[in-house]
Amino acid sequence: MVAPETTFAFLYDELEARDAAGFVHVGGRFDDTLRYLTRFSGSDDRYAFVFVGGDAILCAPDGFERQARREFTGDYVYTPEDLRADTPGGRAVEVLAAYDADGTVLVPQDVPHDAAVRLERAGFEVASTDAVARERVVKDPEEIEALRKAQAAATAGMRRAETVLAAADADGADDALQYEGERLTTTHLRREVDAAVVREGALPGENTVVAAGGACTDRHFRGDVPVRPGETVVVALAPRGPHGYHGALTRTFVVDSDGGWERRAFLAVESAQQVGLDELAGGADASLVHEETAAEIGAYGFPAGYGDTGFTHGAGYGVGVSRRESPDLRDDTRLEPGTVLAIEPGVYDPSEGGVRLGDLVVVTDDGFEFLGEYPRSFTPRA
Repeated sequence: MVAPETTFAFLYDELEARDAAGFVHVGGRFDDTLRYLTRFSGSDDRYAFVFVGGDAILCAPDGFERQARREFTGDYVYTPEDLRADTPGGRAVEVLAAYDADGTVLVPQDVPHDAAVRLERAGFEVASTDAVARERVVKDPEEIEALRKAQAAATAGMRRAETVLAAADADGADDALQYEGERLTTTHLRREVDAAVVREGALPGENTVVAAGGACTDRHFRGDVPVRPGETVVVALAPRGPHGYHGALTRTFVVDSDGGWERRAFLAVESAQQVGLDELAGGADASLVHEETAAEIGAYGFPAGYGDTGFTHGAGYGVGVSRRESPDLRDDTRLEPGTVLAIEPGVYDPSEGGVRLGDLVVVTDDGFEFLGEYPRSFTPRA
């Protein structure tokens, strides 16, 4: 697979439009904006990226010079030995000075405060830009393949979750499911899932959610509760692949359902997700996707809005180098072909549990394409 590369024409255009001398960002390993700009998987130490004079420059952190030269897709890598300054902001100023830059320097909204102060003290006017966030919305073919690879890892993890649940015994000594002679908990199931994700070449990080029963109302649940028959089990995966892009796959299973609230909620969410998918196409209104999804859930008798009950969140969001990025489907914006989205409606009730279904798709001119398909099964299958 060809590694994604960032082209910098959009930064050149932004500098021209804003009459700015350069662009600077400072961050570390977990800064997704910097990861997108540099393709450098980085270190925990912060480092600087500078775009000036049409050149993209990475000021590599100490000890990572070889890795930076191997991974960076821009023009030049400056090492600590090349520069006198001992801070990322200072090194960015030094690079700008080498290009005789003056006037306005653009930075992302999340640039560290100390880096912005260092630029201002050097005499630059600092102004924010969302150019990088806008550029990240539409993915190129290499990015889409990276997302497809991450989604394959998510699919492997979900397959493992379903296999374990299908094999679980509902006739144990207590009210929890038993798996291979042990009480099945959300932590146990999450470990099984994460191991499958790693075997597929991705990293689960802290992005795997396994919730059961009332815990399903917490979309970011990381705790440990028993998995019981008749209760909903939400498994939400967002592994990060080798090039930094995420997958997104969510399913809800019930072992030994009696066909009550959980079955009705599943049918509502399944239908609503399909309605949302059917609204996708190049030029579609993002907010209409959300509104039609919410209306379908409402047609099944579940409230749609904010609070603890019903459909309490957006119908979907962008996915890329960040697990969640623009656009949010509640925004009033037009979807462009190449936009990658997780379409993920849900229904919740603190006294009953929660149901959520999510898939990763890319918007096309006349519809969408799944970046990895996985069945929507209410009862887990071996």
